[in-house]
Amino acid sequence: MRERHSAGRWGLVAQFPAPLKGHVPAAGSRAAGAMGVPPLERSREWGRVGAAAPRKRGRVKPPVHPGAWWLWSLSLGVAASRTTNPLLLALLVTVTAYVVAVCRTRSAPWSRSYAAFARLALAVLLVRLAFTVVLGSPVPGAHTLFALPEVPLPHWAQGIRLGGRVTAEALVFALYDGLRIATLLVCVGAANALASPARLLKSLPGALYELGVAVVVALTFAPHLVADVQRLRAARRLRGRPDSGIRGLLQVGLPVLEGALERSVALAAAMDARGYGRSADVPDRVRRTTAALTLGGLLGICAGLYGLLTTEGGGYGLPVLLAGAAAALAGLRLGGRRSPRTRYRPDPWDARAWLVSGAGAAVAALLTLASVRAPDALHPGVVPLVAPTLPLWPAAAVLLGLLPALVVPKEPS
Repeated sequence: MRERHSAGRWGLVAQFPAPLKGHVPAAGSRAAGAMGVPPLERSREWGRVGAAAPRKRGRVKPPVHPGAWWLWSLSLGVAASRTTNPLLLALLVTVTAYVVAVCRTRSAPWSRSYAAFARLALAVLLVRLAFTVVLGSPVPGAHTLFALPEVPLPHWAQGIRLGGRVTAEALVFALYDGLRIATLLVCVGAANALASPARLLKSLPGALYELGVAVVVALTFAPHLVADVQRLRAARRLRGRPDSGIRGLLQVGLPVLEGALERSVALAAAMDARGYGRSADVPDRVRRTTAALTLGGLLGICAGLYGLLTTEGGGYGLPVLLAGAAAALAGLRLGGRRSPRTRYRPDPWDARAWLVSGAGAAVAALLTLASVRAPDALHPGVVPLVAPTLPLWPAAAVLLGLLPALVVPKEPS
């Protein structure tokens, strides 16, 4: 009997070990009774512990559909193509930068690609100005800034000159044109920084799956390349080795290329293991109809966009664009039968996706309307030189692009 009592006592001690300093066990438990906590203290402790119990969090909302981010970014790019006003273009770049800073997923590798696209845009702008200085410009000008030694060229190279007089009008025209191209690149960089390439691939229709894989791999290469360069440069700085200059570029570039090659081989093996490229048997009639609808729809979209971007085709541009889009969608719908696949947890197109894409579409539509109604405000003159002004309602239309920053919740820090 004594042995059983001792075993029970030691079993009780083993079951309820000595608590840490400052710890009070929950009231009503066997450990509290074994330690001799009075019932009143136990009830008070129970009330305190129960009051401090954490509340359950609500359901976390899924991220915005990646297609919505691409529609928003491409719409801002369309808006940038309708103007050469540097103030409006700078406002578009500011809007994209703010939305990316607020809505991007900071832990994702593709979220750091916006800075790389911004540097590429700056390089394109500088190259455009350099070409104007070296090769000249067809824009006439009366304000000569400086003159370079002109290289004589043979008669068969008439129309091309190297060096010569550089005017302020030519430089301003090149600045406006280069800034528009740079803004387009920044808008594409915003889409890369906000949308997950893997989720975008999952949302593509079956007919575009092979093409989507190639595009997504190409878009994913840039963010990973930037991340590898930053990681290798940081490692070289920690080791006290140079990370800039020609020597540092060569010693960083070789490991980056090696990592890209290893990543491509691993991707190819993973795609082969998952049965990539399998297709189902469809009748020849369906295949021919799919090809005709898809090619005809794409040609209609190209013709419609050309009509919208030119002043002569304003009447037929929109109907041809809509007809081509309808034919292309029908072709993609039929072409999806060739690649049967399922989607695991498909991304929903919810109200936030409609608001994000709608905000970009509103900016593109209003800037297109402004280019027709007030072309002088959106295209400041170069000959003669006039200072650009900021038109009010086109600027307010650009600010509609900030709506995603209010709709999409911020990532908790």
